[in-house]
Amino acid sequence: MNIRGANLHTKVHNWIDTIGFRLNTVNTDQKNRITTRHYFFETFNFFEKSKDDSPEKARFMCFDTYGEKVKVKSLLDLQAAFFENISQLK
Repeated sequence: MNIRGANLHTKVHNWIDTIGFRLNTVNTDQKNRITTRHYFFETFNFFEKSKDDSPEKARFMCFDTYGEKVKVKSLLDLQAAFFENISQLK
């Protein structure tokens, strides 16, 4: 997987494809042309919000194990929250 120099959107999508996340819902605000996607894997959920004309500027958000909102600024933020969540499963 060669993702060197790729933007956050590309990195996240390559990673979620590798892990096996599923797309739960897609909501589109037609007026503002903003699409929100909800992905999940086991007990971990995260959201992607992007304008239809610029997916490379997508914003990601997830929740930590305590239910606190985490803004994802890098793939590492998302991975850390994911593995922390998965490690709590028994």
